[in-house]
Amino acid sequence: MFEIKIDKTSANQRADKFVRKYLNDAPLSFIYKTFRKKDVKINGKRIKENYILQENDVLRVYVTDEQLKEFNNPKKIEVLKANLDIIYEDQNVLILNKPKGILVHGDAEEKRITLTNLVQSYLYKKGEFKNDGVDFVPSPCHRLDRNTSGLVVFAKNLMTVQMITEKFQDHENIDKRYLLLVDGKIEKDGIIEAPLMKDADSGFVKVGSLKNGAKSAKTLYHVVWANKEYSLVEATLKTGRTHQLRVHFQYIGHPIMGDQKYGNFEANKKFKNMFDYDSQFLHAHSIEFHNLECELAYLNDKKFVATLGEIEQKIIEKIR
Repeated sequence: MFEIKIDKTSANQRADKFVRKYLNDAPLSFIYKTFRKKDVKINGKRIKENYILQENDVLRVYVTDEQLKEFNNPKKIEVLKANLDIIYEDQNVLILNKPKGILVHGDAEEKRITLTNLVQSYLYKKGEFKNDGVDFVPSPCHRLDRNTSGLVVFAKNLMTVQMITEKFQDHENIDKRYLLLVDGKIEKDGIIEAPLMKDADSGFVKVGSLKNGAKSAKTLYHVVWANKEYSLVEATLKTGRTHQLRVHFQYIGHPIMGDQKYGNFEANKKFKNMFDYDSQFLHAHSIEFHNLECELAYLNDKKFVATLGEIEQKIIEKIR
C-alpha cells in the first residue's frame, strides 16, 4: 500500500490520472481493476476513477510492495546540455523562444532531443522538478511545428497547464501573433475565413466546407511591409487549426516562403538559391494573455516577445 497526501499542486485532477502517473509502468487494465476492487480510497472511503482530487485529501492505493516496485518507475531524466532562450520565467510558467528544427514533443524518429525533454532536464537540474512520480511533470501548453520558431509556453504545475491550455484552445483571451514572409505583394490588411480539414490519405490540410466536416478557421493579418516579390505579415490566430497559417496564406495566393508542403515550389527554389534558406519563414512572435484568474492574474496584459532569428533578420534587410 502507498499513501500520499494531496497538496495544492496535485489537486483538481482525476484520481485515475494521478494513479496512472504514479504507477506509470502498470497496464491500464491493472489500474482500473484496482479501482473496481475498491483498492483506491480517499480519506478511508472508496472512490471512483473520475473523483477529482482535493487539496489535503489522503490517497491510499492498496498494492503489494512488489507491484509498487514494478510499476512505479518515473521516466529517467537525462541531463542534457542546451542553451535555452528563456524569454520569461517564474514559479508557474517558463516561456521560451524555440529555434527551428526542434520538436516540442518527440515523434517516431526523435524522442531524445526535444524541447520538452530539454525543459524537464533544465528544471530537474534546478531542483524545481522532483521526478518522483507525484510531482507535476513540466509540460508545454501548446505546440509549434518543428520548422516554426518562436514562443512556447511551458507550465510548471497543474493549475497553470489547465488554465493556459484552455486559453490556447478557445483563443478568446489570448493574442498570439506570428511574423511570416510570404510570396508576392499583399496590398492591404485583411481577414481570412476558410474552414480547414485534413485529408486522411495524404495528410495534407486543405480548405473545405463545414458541411463536409471542415472546421471553421479564422486568421487576421496586418502587412508590415511589402514589395513586388515579398510581403512581411503579422498574423493573429483567432482559431487554432493544424497548419492554419500555412494553408490560409496558400489559399489567398501568398504561400509562406520556404514552406515545403504548401508553398510555391518555384519561388522556394529561387529563394533558397538567393539566401540558402529552405525552411518555412514562420515565427511565433508574441503572446499576450487576458482574463487569467486567481494565481495567474498577474500575467494579464503582459506581452511576451521573441525577436526574429539573426538569419531571418538578415534576409529581410537584403530583401528591403
